[in-house]
Amino acid sequence: MLELRPNCECCDRDLPPSSDQALICTFECTFCIDCVESRFSGVCPNCGGGLSARPIRPTSALHRFPASLKRVYKAHPACARLRPPSPQASAPCWA
Repeated sequence: MLELRPNCECCDRDLPPSSDQALICTFECTFCIDCVESRFSGVCPNCGGGLSARPIRPTSALHRFPASLKRVYKAHPACARLRPPSPQASAPCWA
């Protein structure tokens, strides 16, 4: 079954199961349409394949087959400036 990831792997934008702004590759890498067009030129930065519109899972099927809750981030150079620093990065070394 297709894993519906809840966010863009680049900018962390929320992409609920009903979003028409989500694009996906054959390896289930998930990005928002803005990042795909402005940063990746329509090509998945992980596998080099194409990205297409992610299917929308009907609300009636979400109860039985829920979307993923695990947020996925990848270390794409084009995305590094978009993400806020991680909490661990700003914590003092003695914390």
